Amino acid sequence: MNPVFTPQGKNHWDTKIRERGYIIHDGDQFHFWYTGYDGTATGTKLLGYATSTNGYQWQPHANNPIYSKLWTEDMQVIKNNDQYYMVAEGKDDIAHMLVSADGINWSELGPLDIRMKNGKPISAGPRGTPTLWIENNTWYLFYERNDAAIWLATSTDQKIWTHIQDEPVFTRGPDQYDKYAVAFNQIIKYEGSYYALYHASDTENWLTWSINIARSDDLIHWIKYPANPIIEHNKSSAILVPVNNRWWLYSMHRQVDLFLPPDASCKIVWQ
Repeated sequence: MNPVFTPQGKNHWDTKIRERGYIIHDGDQFHFWYTGYDGTATGTKLLGYATSTNGYQWQPHANNPIYSKLWTEDMQVIKNNDQYYMVAEGKDDIAHMLVSADGINWSELGPLDIRMKNGKPISAGPRGTPTLWIENNTWYLFYERNDAAIWLATSTDQKIWTHIQDEPVFTRGPDQYDKYAVAFNQIIKYEGSYYALYHASDTENWLTWSINIARSDDLIHWIKYPANPIIEHNKSSAILVPVNNRWWLYSMHRQVDLFLPPDASCKIVWQ
């Protein structure tokens, strides 16, 4: 069946697709946001949108790209109080936020204002792969810098994000599979624990990637799954989508692949 979604290819706005896209299963429809570009390293990254009724046959939106005012890459979409919020990398890996009432027409809210614990702005430079978790009216933001480590900041107004601590909450290594790069893709809560899906690279030049998982009780202290990677073969940017009491796993980079559990009782055994 794989791949379940591919770019249109040469001479199209989505000659290639790039890094994390995001899928939400809402009612009887799947919503998919993704990044298309011309295939060059400097090509502007644009936002596409597609829908599906079954999760593996997709219909791209007739007006793609649906947002092209700003570089929008490696995004996550959260639906909160009937509004869609998107965090994404902008140019130079500067994270920004957008908002939409329908998931199609997006308004830019600007770069994320991330502060150190003392309230001072973090140092200049990239702050990429932004990943949100919302709980008890607090928004949690995980982000990476040069894929070297992951930091955590929180906000109650979605305007200023303040570090929980100024040290990263997640770092590379020491094992080979995530020795050279790590980035969170999604946070879920399951049976009282938090789980982070993250991608990692075992090569210094980031030529190969894998999909991995970590667990936490407080969103700050993380334990890597001892059987990582859970998916290899240069797959990355994965998310889990709940469908009929099962978890469907999609990987996103370069093409979209779908991985299904063998049965509804499939669980990770953590030792």
